[in-house]
Amino acid sequence: MLADDDAKQADLIRLYLEREGHSVDVVHDGRAALEQIRQRMPDLVVLDWMMPRVDGLDVCRVLRRESDVPVLMLTARAEEDDLLLALDLGADDYMTKPCSPRELVARVRTLLRRTRRPAAADAQLPAPAIETAPHPAEPVHAVGSLVVDPGRFEIRVEGRLVDCTPGEFRVLEVLASAPGRVFTRKQILEHLHGIDRYVTARTVDGHVMNLRRKIERDPARPERLLTVYGVGYKAAEPPAEAEPDDAAGSPHAC
Repeated sequence: MLADDDAKQADLIRLYLEREGHSVDVVHDGRAALEQIRQRMPDLVVLDWMMPRVDGLDVCRVLRRESDVPVLMLTARAEEDDLLLALDLGADDYMTKPCSPRELVARVRTLLRRTRRPAAADAQLPAPAIETAPHPAEPVHAVGSLVVDPGRFEIRVEGRLVDCTPGEFRVLEVLASAPGRVFTRKQILEHLHGIDRYVTARTVDGHVMNLRRKIERDPARPERLLTVYGVGYKAAEPPAEAEPDDAAGSPHAC
């Protein structure tokens, strides 16, 4: 689904996507986008920010309540606050206009590769085969009171469930998998997108900033997700438990 009120730009993007082999539905306002998405259930939505009737941000907000369809946001707004707002509302990626149609196609390819699930193929498998050959459980990453559970797609902090977007979850998953290890932005992107590098480092920065707002006591003074200046990010190692003080102990103490 391509939602853009600029008819010429929409036609150009549609041609590039169709050349890649995609079937593309085009709409020119936010209300039509919501109606068509609900009817057609597309694999991915390319969504313009500024549209009549309902803007792209409101469309994204509604979609995140109803669906986990990947969303690539297009906008002429390039300020950091705009990027963070789009990501916070659930956009999976973000491109500023004017944009290269070839780069957009590459980003679409990347998003589909990492979000498409073989649901149809799984549905055709007989039930006994699924029950007798379960997939190995994905490891749960616990860093102090922060718990990242890939199998359940859940993040908990001190037992509290934290809402997050798919992009935020994947960033935190890789950092929590090795507390104390510093990951460069490039390494995080490789974890998220394999060999494709079209999502920028700013997207990683945006996800980290949003995660800090959700899991830190004071996002301005992070204790869980740390910046290693000039290098990248790391999950802070949990503090070591204090050793018992033998000298202070009493032979009669319980």
